Amino acid sequence: MKALRWHNARDIRLEQIDEPQALKGKVKVKVEWCGICGSDLHEYTAGPIFIPTETHPLSGDKAPIVLGHEFSGQVVEVGEGVTNVQAGDRVTVEPIYACGECEACKQGMYNLCDKMGFFGLAGGGGGFSEYAAVPAEMIHKLPEAVSFEQGALVEPSAVALHAVRQSKLKVGDKAAVFGTGPIGLLVIEALKASGASEIYAVELSDIRRQKAAELGAIVIDPKQCDAVSEIQKRTDGGVDVAYEVTGVPPVLKQAIHATKINGETMIVSIFEKEAPIHPHDIVMKERSLTGIIGYRDVFPAVISLMAQGYFPADKLVTKRITLDEVIEEGFEGLLKERDQVKILVKAE
Repeated sequence: MKALRWHNARDIRLEQIDEPQALKGKVKVKVEWCGICGSDLHEYTAGPIFIPTETHPLSGDKAPIVLGHEFSGQVVEVGEGVTNVQAGDRVTVEPIYACGECEACKQGMYNLCDKMGFFGLAGGGGGFSEYAAVPAEMIHKLPEAVSFEQGALVEPSAVALHAVRQSKLKVGDKAAVFGTGPIGLLVIEALKASGASEIYAVELSDIRRQKAAELGAIVIDPKQCDAVSEIQKRTDGGVDVAYEVTGVPPVLKQAIHATKINGETMIVSIFEKEAPIHPHDIVMKERSLTGIIGYRDVFPAVISLMAQGYFPADKLVTKRITLDEVIEEGFEGLLKERDQVKILVKAE
């Protein structure tokens, strides 16, 4: 079957590999759609970050590995001992590997597992392929009201909803989102679902600002004004919570300054470089700075919200391509076309 494999930074290849089998405890899924994540792009341009160059303790795999962790599909076969799904079920995948034995896992915080990895980044298979054999515990059924396209958005939406849930945001609070790429737009949706009264979106791209406005955010163009001053002026001192979703070091400082006294900044993005900040920016206003990685116990809530109309694919997906086009039109396309939001890849 065809599969996209990461060999090294700037070296991903669409190759023919053996079709995976539904071994004990696994579910064989015919992949329908897989989204290109910012993490995939980071691995392409600057990896390895999450990709193991030595054998991963949970996946048992190492580079070269199949990419793709945001995907949906249909179950075609189940392995021995699998009871939660059956052939024909429409599903999405929660791709976190966790050991179940470390202190984080014992506390239920499996996304903070000492050995944590992602299916599609840490090996074992991936969504940029025709089929994937996925551990049964990663599988979530999709209701009929949620399409396969929406199913491919569950994973990034889970990141966004987890970020909002882990923040101090309360119903009626004001928020700012710095960066409205795919995750930033999904954070806006999660904020709406969580009852934020005002959502400010800071974004350079005209198209991405337009998408943020379509989702109900108050957009700010940092080319036209000082975004921090504008937010402080409009909110009488700053927002309750700011979400940093760019991974660009100077933007983290802006996000902190955009919060009010005792406000919070939530880091949602993955940084390739260090981001210097002055401790006084935190101390003198008794602000807080925190972050999230991935998600936990949130997929069912995301799927339920999707069935109610949140996280709409028609407003978030800007390009649909095939597996044969994934390198040039997908990865290279995202580097050349900065206005793209979410690209979905059809596994044909």
